[in-house]
Amino acid sequence: MNYQYRFGTSFTVATQKLYADGGFGRYYSGIGAALIQGPVARFGDTAANAGILALLQSNSYLSHLPSLGKTVFASLCAAAFRMILTPVDTLKTTLQAQGAGGTALLRQRIKEHGVGTLWWGAFATAGATFVGHYPWFATYNLLTETIPEPPKTELFLWLLRLALIGFVASIISDSVSNSLRVVKTYRQVNDTKVSYTEAVQLVIREDGISGLLGRGLPTRILSNGLQGLLFSILWKLFLDIWEHKTSS
Repeated sequence: MNYQYRFGTSFTVATQKLYADGGFGRYYSGIGAALIQGPVARFGDTAANAGILALLQSNSYLSHLPSLGKTVFASLCAAAFRMILTPVDTLKTTLQAQGAGGTALLRQRIKEHGVGTLWWGAFATAGATFVGHYPWFATYNLLTETIPEPPKTELFLWLLRLALIGFVASIISDSVSNSLRVVKTYRQVNDTKVSYTEAVQLVIREDGISGLLGRGLPTRILSNGLQGLLFSILWKLFLDIWEHKTSS
């Protein structure tokens, strides 16, 4: 996906080029950083949503804000948290997009421009997080409140509702935030320093507006949709277990 963000190829072409570049092992470039960044980032997103909503709910004035309004505060917190994780994300994304040469590329950038290069793309990361986090949790919270929850005795319908909510939330989130992720990745993994404006211009020059908006989007919708589906179910199960334990 990050390879597509940077180079703009289709899923099939990207798969073939990655395999030619290093066999099956090439598909797992950056896995170490991903195993750190993924869970920590998801925890931050979830903690921001649950924590901020609980905090606002405890305030007699702010508790009357609509669900979509409360989610703005949670999204801002999640975006700030993602900026802290930018160096880990930079390592992961560079290895995924550039392969074995990614580490040498980062070392050379640090040598030439300083350790601050690890935060290249941090503002786009924060923007993409907010633009992605807000629609995801806004949709999730809204659909959770809107779609009646079936009794847990009807397990299939209960799980289907959660899966549908998670998948729809992921599709909306990814579609809205994709262009920012394309720009973030281009700036983050490039061997030379490019501004956000230059990154946008270069992507449009290569693939047009459709490339800016749609690079890697089908792959992201598929992968993130499945993650969102699974996360929605597991998060609800965790909350139910937690509520049961605290109430007993």
